[in-house]
Amino acid sequence: MPGPRTTGTRRISLDGWFPVGLPTLLSFATASLLIELTPGPNMSYLAIVAASEGRRAGFATVAGVALGLGIVGFVAALGVAEIVQASPLLYEGLRWAGVAFLLYLAWEGWRSSNEVSMAGAEEGRYFRRGLVTNLLNPKAAVFYIAVLPTFLDGASPALPQMLVLSAVSVTIATAVHAGIVGLAGTLENFLNDPKRERTARRLFSVLLGLVAVWFAWSTAS
Repeated sequence: MPGPRTTGTRRISLDGWFPVGLPTLLSFATASLLIELTPGPNMSYLAIVAASEGRRAGFATVAGVALGLGIVGFVAALGVAEIVQASPLLYEGLRWAGVAFLLYLAWEGWRSSNEVSMAGAEEGRYFRRGLVTNLLNPKAAVFYIAVLPTFLDGASPALPQMLVLSAVSVTIATAVHAGIVGLAGTLENFLNDPKRERTARRLFSVLLGLVAVWFAWSTAS
């Protein structure tokens, strides 16, 4: 006897052709958003750049951060990040390299407090800075190998799931970072006065130095 025939509109589901189910996707997106809204080194650095150098420099930094996070997520999906987490020497090397890079940026900002900023001419430099700070951030790798895997379905291949969830995480992080730059960039006009700009650059350099200390503390194993 033939089975019952279905009529009407067919229900569309992500299951079967998409690596991650909709409930998992939504729960992971929510968790990623909450994590990104927690103040951290990226948020502080982007706010400092946007307020002192303007939105163009800030958005260039956001693009670099996004690429850095994407690379870290891809590397984690391939399992390379687990090697970093398992090796105290590699982890500490990355951590202190990141701290040193942030301190260098703070020193450079203080040194250039008497120089005229060339707005719109150095986006590439800020892009590279955003990229490097995230490639040297072992905490990002820990997120992808400690938090993300808890959302994986053990019955399905891990690699496609990790790639999709990594893309979701990078997208949410980039949206949050862009919002921070948009808000902090409103201070740029106030800082157009040379005296205020010089004072602000030095203040932001001190804050960036504190971010480096925070980074060293928050990534300590």
